[in-house]
Amino acid sequence: MTDVQSQRDVRKIAINKVGVKNLRHPIVVLDKVNGSQHTVATINMYADLDSSLKGTHMSRFIEVFDEYHGNFSMKAFLNMLDHIVEALDAERAYAEVTFPYFIEKAAPVSGVKSMMDYVCQYIGEVRKNVREFYVGIHVPVTTVCPCSRDISDRGAHNQRGIVRVRLRYSKLFWIEDIIRLIEESASNELFTLLKREDEKHITEHAFDHPRFVEDLVREVTQKLERDGRFAWFSVEAENFESIHNHNAYAYVERGEKIENG
Repeated sequence: MTDVQSQRDVRKIAINKVGVKNLRHPIVVLDKVNGSQHTVATINMYADLDSSLKGTHMSRFIEVFDEYHGNFSMKAFLNMLDHIVEALDAERAYAEVTFPYFIEKAAPVSGVKSMMDYVCQYIGEVRKNVREFYVGIHVPVTTVCPCSRDISDRGAHNQRGIVRVRLRYSKLFWIEDIIRLIEESASNELFTLLKREDEKHITEHAFDHPRFVEDLVREVTQKLERDGRFAWFSVEAENFESIHNHNAYAYVERGEKIENG
């Protein structure tokens, strides 16, 4: 049959990214406690396209991904991008993979267990002499406003917030460890299932550990710098304010990031 995609295009316009978006597919990722974890990802995959070619072969993206979904480790992600370059005869390949990651957590007093989900991302690009890979982790937290606590005769306003980190990958690390690091930097962590004694403990603990968004990003930044494994990272905190109709936000970036050339 005629390979229409490989026909010549006379407009001489190279395409930076062409591929598939919003593919949903089961994957298996590494799990620190259980060895592996089954989850469902939303995947975007792209390659560049030479100006002389009419189109890319979309099916090849799916075929390549199919080879890796059963062992979707951080190392396998980069190997998948190398495979896309080869399969599409491209100069560059890119991918963004977003998935929920589940951790079983025990409530602080009652000890009742429940599953908590966190949004994680693998984001990367390979091209000549460059292999860039970033891991994104989104962690919901509780924050108590230090100012509100200090000026109020009773109580203090508190809210749920989210901390998002993006880490440039260089060596193996566990998603669970980064989540723990972030939760320990907040006023308190979140749980899916709590009893009354747990709620009392969490409320009082949060009140004793107030945090601005500025405090959150600084605490997380200090811990990541002490960890020392990340040549580049970013930390952002966003509070969904309970007494304002807007959010509070802070962002920190550290290290060197290779820009797309």
